Amino acid sequence: MKKLLIIFAVLCLAAPAMAADWNFYGSARMATFYSIVDKDLNNDNDTVNRTQWAQQGNSRIGATVKVNDQIGGAFEMSDSFGKRKLYGTYNFAGGSQLLLGQTYTPSSSYFYSNSVFDGDGDLLGVGQFYTGRRPMVQWKTGGFKLAFIEPTTTGDTEGVSATDLIIPKIEASYGFKGDAWFMDVFGGIQTYGIDYFEGNDPTITSWVAGLGGGMTFGAFYVNLGGHYAANAGAYGAYGSQLGGLRAINDDFAIDDNQNEIDNTGYGFLAVLGFNLSDTMTIEGGGGYQYAELDVDGALGDGESVWQVYLNTTINIAPGFFIVPEIGYASYDYAFVEIPGQEEPSPNIFYAGAKWQINF
Repeated sequence: MKKLLIIFAVLCLAAPAMAADWNFYGSARMATFYSIVDKDLNNDNDTVNRTQWAQQGNSRIGATVKVNDQIGGAFEMSDSFGKRKLYGTYNFAGGSQLLLGQTYTPSSSYFYSNSVFDGDGDLLGVGQFYTGRRPMVQWKTGGFKLAFIEPTTTGDTEGVSATDLIIPKIEASYGFKGDAWFMDVFGGIQTYGIDYFEGNDPTITSWVAGLGGGMTFGAFYVNLGGHYAANAGAYGAYGSQLGGLRAINDDFAIDDNQNEIDNTGYGFLAVLGFNLSDTMTIEGGGGYQYAELDVDGALGDGESVWQVYLNTTINIAPGFFIVPEIGYASYDYAFVEIPGQEEPSPNIFYAGAKWQINF
């Protein structure tokens, strides 16, 4: 009798889940690369040769859920079972949708490049603006998205009594598309205040505006993108760290006198691809990112990074493909990290492949 009661209780708890349509999925990804990193440290030990043979951190498992025509959602976990996505959706009768939870923000929904080095780097932080997946409330209708997002803050926290967050980060985007082309526009703004125990109480305002798109010409395709931003580091923009090198993003929001500073930056990328057959695609591209640093200690106008690559996507079977890639990237820093050394300009050469099975 006790076993029957337990089974009945389990069935009662599972009934709501069983009524929904759950579609589970997974993606296992391996990175097998060899890289040569020249750290430009003016000594005999500034070159690092490294073999990477590891599961990529963006391997994932998740599910999309449909309860009915109005209610749905999704979740997605990383290879270490950390949260990548977790959100619910409500579809209005007129066709618009309300989303509550964590997923890609409007400014971070674009992946114009298929560069696979650095865990599917995709030129993120090297021309492609990206802030990742954030908790938000988003309204979508047609190609338009408007999102109110959890803010990100940065800067010197020593002597801080409180951070004033009056409004969330706000982003909007719109996507246009035709039979052989598409175009995206996006923008966002964030502002917050810092209350110090002593001294100034600066207000940190950051924003971004971007544009991108692509066209197909038979078997060829081309994607282009660019953005301009103010205080991108305070905004939460991702900075690429290829080969473990320091990102060039402007993480400084205030100066030594607790005054707001005005960093500006921009990035752009270009990608050209050719669908050689149903089983093989060749792609090459490059990106450039620049940050002008309005802070004491900068030796030049700013910092930059650029990257170029060439790869081939080889489809072995449905859901199983390999992407061999070769590439080169170079950083140009504006700060001296070692006394007596000029500003370093490290670079990295890499070659290898990503292996992926979707299930």
